[in-house]
Amino acid sequence: MLNDDRGEPTMDRRHFLRAAALAPALITAPALVTARPARAQAPDWAKLRRGLSGTLVLPGDSAYGTARRLFNPVFDRIRPRGVAYCESAADVAASLAFVRAHGLPVTARSGGHSYAGWSTGTGLVVDVSRMNKVRYASGRATVGAGAKLIDVFSTLAGHGVGIPAGTCPTVGVGGLALGGGIGVLSRKYGLTCDTLESVRIVTADGRVLDCDERTHPDLFWACRGGGGGNFGVAVSFTFRTHATRDLNVFFLRWPWAKASAALTAWQAWAPGAPDDLWSTLHLTRDPGGPEVRITGVHLGSRAELDRLLAPVVARIGRPVSRTVYRTSYLQAMKVMGGCSSLTVDQCHPSPHGRLGRASFAAKSHLAYRPLTPDGVRAMVAEVGRPGPHSVLIDAMGGAVSRVRPDATAFPHRAALYSVQYYQEGSDRSWLRRIHSAMAPHLGDHAYVNYIDPDLTDWRAAYYGPNAARLAQVKAAYDPSRLFRLPQGV
Repeated sequence: MLNDDRGEPTMDRRHFLRAAALAPALITAPALVTARPARAQAPDWAKLRRGLSGTLVLPGDSAYGTARRLFNPVFDRIRPRGVAYCESAADVAASLAFVRAHGLPVTARSGGHSYAGWSTGTGLVVDVSRMNKVRYASGRATVGAGAKLIDVFSTLAGHGVGIPAGTCPTVGVGGLALGGGIGVLSRKYGLTCDTLESVRIVTADGRVLDCDERTHPDLFWACRGGGGGNFGVAVSFTFRTHATRDLNVFFLRWPWAKASAALTAWQAWAPGAPDDLWSTLHLTRDPGGPEVRITGVHLGSRAELDRLLAPVVARIGRPVSRTVYRTSYLQAMKVMGGCSSLTVDQCHPSPHGRLGRASFAAKSHLAYRPLTPDGVRAMVAEVGRPGPHSVLIDAMGGAVSRVRPDATAFPHRAALYSVQYYQEGSDRSWLRRIHSAMAPHLGDHAYVNYIDPDLTDWRAAYYGPNAARLAQVKAAYDPSRLFRLPQGV
């Protein structure tokens, strides 16, 4: 554990995902691609290396051990034939031409956080992490698809602006935006994709397309919630920004005996709160025992926050600890990301930063209706079972709900909150048990950025009524289905 500058415990990445609820997840723009030319030639890796302005790393190279790794060590067994660190859209196009010519699988990677490990593969990994520049001018931010969230927050904060995004500092913006982008300021400013004004993407045939509401509008629509890697490799985004301000950050904790009361009170309060207030409820079981936390941020005054917290505290009972303080926008994002005691440079993966990797597995639901008393009891009972695991519940509503379900590819505008089931290690048994137990109460809706390899009817779960239009966009821009995910449109 780390401590912030006020003594409040903060989390490293592992503890944050377990206790702060916002790991966006398919945040890697993953795409498993298999090219099937009529007569594939033996791959000429040296030729590809000469044709890139970036770097090609192959097995046997000193950098290969690091280049092939994702955030989650569970997937360390996967050994790609090469990793292309692309520095331009032309590099991406050259890499796609290479896999088409040689019949190789290809995977696109931004931050390497795919929950299913689909930001690596056995062929060529097209890594866009070096395309990470963040530029600001006249209310717009142009962000390379490989930019880490901590760098997006830090650079834009220097201009007094921001975009709504996730929390994990080492996540790449590419997959986050392509899958929707739920975050701590979503209730105020919408999803990450709601502020997206244009995207530059390299399609299966190697074209570099600039897409917006007027140019390739269907592809632009699909890039706002359709998930990474289905339609091409995104290389940059242009976002509409909002002015930033100081925020109130709050942490409230109760004993496990209050779990049912907290869940009942929170779900009746959080989704309908004013847009300035976002909160997350954590039901956590670790070796120290189970606990209940409500954490959040608020854009108004301290007096207004106290007034807003009063009714939910009254319904649950007095917390055993309560911490509220005001801090800068950037520091609040670091607090929510679990690196408040570190510098911006340190909020990066090792060896350049101080954040490590984590072994975990996860599943999700999106709640379109409140849990009944039976549903509350079921969730609390499952979290109370032995094992290091958590349920992380994030309030939605607000600006998210004021967008039509078909206006972007992200369909879950009516959801009250997202639910992430998180388990340390690679064992998915508890995840499957609680997901099955909660399905009768929460339905089958799921978040594509928390991609779940167990799902069978994943099209309906991720995309709902938008699945048919996404299939049409796929047919128009990738008719030969060059880009293929195990759960691909």
